[in-house]
Amino acid sequence: MLLVALLLLLAWSNAVITVDGYDGQCSLNPTLDPRPHSVSILEFGAGGAQLYVPPGKWLTGSFNLTSHLTLFLEKGATIIGSQDPTHWDVVEPLPSYGRGLEVPGGRYQSLINGYQLQDVVITGNNGTINGMGSVWWEWFALHSLNHSRPHLIELVESDYVVVSNLTILNAPAYAIRPVYCSHVHIQNLSISAPAESPFTVGIVPDSSNNVCIEDCIVSMGHDAISLKSGWDEYGVAYDRPTENVHIRRVTLNAFSGSTLAFGSEMSGGLSNVFVEHVHVFDSNKGVQFRTTKGRGGYMKEIVISDIQMDNVYIAIAATGHCGSHPDDMFDPNALPHLDSITLKGIIGRNITVAGSFAGIEESPFTNICLSNIDLSTNSISSAWECSNVSGSSDSVNPEPCPELRNPTNSSSSCFYLLSTSGRTASAL
Repeated sequence: MLLVALLLLLAWSNAVITVDGYDGQCSLNPTLDPRPHSVSILEFGAGGAQLYVPPGKWLTGSFNLTSHLTLFLEKGATIIGSQDPTHWDVVEPLPSYGRGLEVPGGRYQSLINGYQLQDVVITGNNGTINGMGSVWWEWFALHSLNHSRPHLIELVESDYVVVSNLTILNAPAYAIRPVYCSHVHIQNLSISAPAESPFTVGIVPDSSNNVCIEDCIVSMGHDAISLKSGWDEYGVAYDRPTENVHIRRVTLNAFSGSTLAFGSEMSGGLSNVFVEHVHVFDSNKGVQFRTTKGRGGYMKEIVISDIQMDNVYIAIAATGHCGSHPDDMFDPNALPHLDSITLKGIIGRNITVAGSFAGIEESPFTNICLSNIDLSTNSISSAWECSNVSGSSDSVNPEPCPELRNPTNSSSSCFYLLSTSGRTASAL
């Protein structure tokens, strides 16, 4: 029997996450101290600092969390998102986007929400959150949505957030989206949606800093992990980048998009990102940087290292011709900049296209550094496709295009360019 529960907001407490100088990188893990009070969702009206979800199926529309709260899903517990759109509130668009991503105007509120919170933990003993996204995918395909699709977990303007030890299924759009957040730790999750689910994305750090994503398995219809920071003039005006991001020990699959995507909504900037120890399989693209004229912003100081790719159509890609615009108010002269990108230690098997780089004529992609890359291509493959890009390479097979073999800009100088800031030196 499907039980229906109203997930109640809990009282404030003095419990905090013990962070001990935690700086948002994966090298220092937050310690999750037990909350002094706990309440089961079977105890309607009770107060406390931990909301315990016992085994069973619990149907709900969108709901809000409070600060100093742990939402804990026991093994065998499943929170199920309602397929009735009237159970999902409609909220204003994010200021860095100016409108809903899919439909102008407002957007459906996400299933689990937090706004201007401190010290929030969403965790469990491998409990499940099931967004029941099929009806939303159908409405999207039929162009019958009244508002842009909801996500499953969205925290906005919040600090010290942990999402861990859960199975997350069938997001209507994005599974986890921290927006304008700091000190976010996403750990030990299994996130999936069917290959045919349209534009579903796993983890989306958006205009957030000090973010760690580790030990996750993500398999989605579009992108597995996508870093963003606002859309055209709205993102430029809001001016909050995504920076200081560490991604490690993740297994990624993306059917129509990219397992690791940067942009295309990146108008606030993306920088100081370190990715390591990633397994990519059965995907359209491995790593992709996306932008277009009118975005403004930048993508820079990004290091991607120790990647295993199996059965990937395009291993590495960067394009300056991707994405739409929110309205006609964008500035076509707002050119994005892509610079100081290092990719090293990449091994690929059954790759169709080793690399595809299509920069912008007025703003070429610069300082792309490739090192110790071995991509085994299949019989229908093409090696490298390049335009409006420059960089250098060392020990790369198949040999990259001439634009990426600039002898005056060696790989060592590119790596030094990244390390001089001091922020990414440990990655090199």
